[in-house]
Amino acid sequence: MRNLITFLNILLLATAFGQQTPASKQIKSVLFVNATVHTGEGTVLYNSAVGFENGKITYVGDSLNLPAFDTVVDATDKHIYPGFIATNSTLGLVEVDAVRATSDVDELGDFLPHVRTAIAYDAESKIVESMRPNGVLSAQVTPRGGRISGSSSVMQMDAWNWEDAIIKADEGIHLNWPRPYTRGRYWLGEDPALKVNKNYLSNIEKLKAFVENAKVYDLKQNPAHLPYQAMKGLFNGTKTMYLHATDEKQIVDGISYLKELGIDKIVLVGGNESPEQLKFIKEANIPVIVSRPHRLPDNEDEDPKQSFKLASQLIQAGILVSIDVSGRMERMYTRNLPFYAGSFAAYGIDKEVALQMITLNPAKILGVEKRIGSLSIGKDATLFVSEGDALDMRTNIIYKAYIGGREISLETHQTELWKRYSTKYNTTN
Repeated sequence: MRNLITFLNILLLATAFGQQTPASKQIKSVLFVNATVHTGEGTVLYNSAVGFENGKITYVGDSLNLPAFDTVVDATDKHIYPGFIATNSTLGLVEVDAVRATSDVDELGDFLPHVRTAIAYDAESKIVESMRPNGVLSAQVTPRGGRISGSSSVMQMDAWNWEDAIIKADEGIHLNWPRPYTRGRYWLGEDPALKVNKNYLSNIEKLKAFVENAKVYDLKQNPAHLPYQAMKGLFNGTKTMYLHATDEKQIVDGISYLKELGIDKIVLVGGNESPEQLKFIKEANIPVIVSRPHRLPDNEDEDPKQSFKLASQLIQAGILVSIDVSGRMERMYTRNLPFYAGSFAAYGIDKEVALQMITLNPAKILGVEKRIGSLSIGKDATLFVSEGDALDMRTNIIYKAYIGGREISLETHQTELWKRYSTKYNTTN
């Protein structure tokens, strides 16, 4: 009997701390009218309407001579946006950093292209849940660690399990290019000055041996070599190689080698020193997922504002740009994605162009632009309605949000705590 009571208590706690029940499939058609519509394609439609049914957008246009919809909502003074997309995130892979059993972000080994984040993704993560009130409705869930970290997948933020969450599975492989320079660990008394990495060339040779063996690997081989199998999509164009590199030498060496190997779909992640090679990156047709702007300079002599100017420099060169959310407290800080875009907008980018960095641009980079990323007829109705400018933390107040036409809950453990403690101190007593 005591064991039964213990089991029921555990079950009750699991229910209490789990994510809300995912929204039901859309049944009735919905039309928002008289809104300011930010299409995600660089244009703004004033006093306009957006309608959707069966999970797909069926109308985007003015608020006159509208087709019939089951539900019509007056959105006067409100703004409608496509759902924001976080790239290079670890959402759903770690719940509590201090509890190792909740972490699936990394595996043992250096060459792990066969490691899949899709099956490790926790759809009931409370961190995933907390993204939605800021408009982050989709994410590229990416592994970390090793030389080749594994395979990323694009997931939506309201699902029963990882199978329901998938928008696009195993769309890319992530390569951490060796660093040509290193710094000593000051906390161990080592010299923190920048030094040449003596192992740079040997690390590259190990990487080349693995990648080139994968290229010539015969898929009919028995027994199968899973890491080599996972790499095959890079050579036939069905997968993207995400090159994680920040230094100028890393960028040039990495892109040059991958191009020589015949890998055409390459995306640069990080690229802090990419302004030094704008022409090279543009001619190679490489999109860049730039580091988030709220960070310290990489070098002692760097402009303190360079991290904020980076996106503008790349966009002005005609390069496709999105935002990398990795770094300190990356899962929790992913909810600040719209404010990263807003910060870039303050340093030489038009507001709607900055919006594209977290809507249509990442959709193109991830190969899901036919489903999400903009408010276009035929795409998934993954969008939200905000009280004001969604790139400004003062006015990013989400009124309603939808994923595939399903109206999702905007309640989280954080909003529940806010409501609870907002009444703790009563000024009338």
